[in-house]
Amino acid sequence: MTRSRRALYVAAILFVLIAADHLTKWVAIKQLRDTGQTYTFLGDFFRLVYAENAGAFLSLGAGLPPQARAAVMIGLNAVILTGLLCYLFAAKHIHVLPACALTLIAGGGIGNLIDRVFRDGRVVDFMNMGIRVGDFQLRTGIFNIADIAIMAGLMLIIVNELLGYRAKSKDSNSSSSPPAR
Repeated sequence: MTRSRRALYVAAILFVLIAADHLTKWVAIKQLRDTGQTYTFLGDFFRLVYAENAGAFLSLGAGLPPQARAAVMIGLNAVILTGLLCYLFAAKHIHVLPACALTLIAGGGIGNLIDRVFRDGRVVDFMNMGIRVGDFQLRTGIFNIADIAIMAGLMLIIVNELLGYRAKSKDSNSSSSPPAR
């Protein structure tokens, strides 16, 4: 795939992902925050509930002083995302799966970064999943579309690495086996 074609795909995915993220966050603000409603589905497996997160994954870093939190959550993220986007748009050769993975991570990161810049360092979250068996209950943290994109991108990176490892293993096994007679 040419660089210009890849850039077009990356830009399109980023646009759709960021638009979907912010449209759903806007709906969450209007339907959940402004009304105070919580909605449950599938026997409370899935919830729509409004939350704002000042930290990263599972509120990591939320307790930092405001200036340190802004430096990390906005400044460092902006630098990392800029580097990631430069790589996605400028790299001569990048395979499709890693390009998709990095685009999902960048799109999710940008979606949450926009929230942090315009919402006093906070990110709008509104989805939660969990199970209950008797007295035992296990729930995820509250998340959003951007978080789903980041996690999907990380999963694609893991899949890519596993597939790469398998391909290398097959290549090394076939080259070390004795020739057929």
